[in-house]
Amino acid sequence: MKKVYFLQTCDTCRRILKEVNTDGFERQEIKANNVTTTQLEEMYALSGSYEALFNKRAKLYKAMDLKNQVLSEADYRQFLLDEYTFLKRPVFIVDDEIFIGNSKKVIEALKEKIG
Repeated sequence: MKKVYFLQTCDTCRRILKEVNTDGFERQEIKANNVTTTQLEEMYALSGSYEALFNKRAKLYKAMDLKNQVLSEADYRQFLLDEYTFLKRPVFIVDDEIFIGNSKKVIEALKEKIG
């Protein structure tokens, strides 16, 4: 399976999608098509953590003062299902590997994987 979850209005996502060869990838724009429970469970199975999928730089994270709360995996899961902005993006799934976020290290590993 080759899939990418991204946000069309995110400049970083757009830059990475231009930079990476996404031929053959199923593309899902997460604002127009929210991540389903099944899709989130799939990402969780590959990442091992909802927190790893969670964007702590989202404006809503600061607005809701979540950094001063103790959040459980169940809390992260619910926030991810409730609000698309909480998904750290982009998320690439290539076969049985997941690449979460936009750090240089993650993108380099992704490029290496897809060639």
